[in-house]
Amino acid sequence: TFVPHLTPMIRGIHATLYAELTGPAGDLQARYEARYGDEPFVDVLPAGSHPETRSVRGANTCRIPLHRPQDGDTLVILSVIDNLVKGAAGQAVQNLNIMFGLVETAGLDGIALLP
Repeated sequence: TFVPHLTPMIRGIHATLYAELTGPAGDLQARYEARYGDEPFVDVLPAGSHPETRSVRGANTCRIPLHRPQDGDTLVILSVIDNLVKGAAGQAVQNLNIMFGLVETAGLDGIALLP
């Protein structure tokens, strides 16, 4: 299940994803860190933390922490992106870089803007 949140802010998307675990999950935090460790635009935050949209403002970055309430069968993934960069133009540039065999981060390695 994917749930975007409507909040009074100028830019950014804060979404929550829910997944039901159907078997032994093992260390999901370690799996996410291993999978996204080399990805230049994904930050896996410490388990149980809460991301802020202001931390990705003007950046082509997605920040995700994992939550597993009461160590139950539900995995909750929070996600924040800047909808004008990662959600639009920045994602387009990233995809073009990949399609044309360029360095994935070309033109996208600017420092995020903090209010």
